[in-house]
Amino acid sequence: MKRRGALPFVPAGRGETLRREMVSLLREDEPQSAREISQRLGIRESEVLTHLEHVRLAFRNSLVVSPASCMKCGFVFSKRDRLKGPGRCPVCRDEHIAEPRFSLR
Repeated sequence: MKRRGALPFVPAGRGETLRREMVSLLREDEPQSAREISQRLGIRESEVLTHLEHVRLAFRNSLVVSPASCMKCGFVFSKRDRLKGPGRCPVCRDEHIAEPRFSLR
């Protein structure tokens, strides 16, 4: 039997690295959520969060995180260190949470 070799996956060509593209997006005027960044870069939201951790380390205190907030009671998750949005409000237990937004100074 002849063995058919599958063609290797070749990713789309990028002009600059993924993190540099992300940094240029974060430097735009409006803060963006991880979901918006993932849609603009064409990657998964979990990958965006991983890259944001590295951007936070590389740019030290330049990454500005607008905290998530509950859409029902207005609770703001100001003391949260993780970049991923919370699943539920600790006050009213509602799951309708506004996502954290990111930008660079």
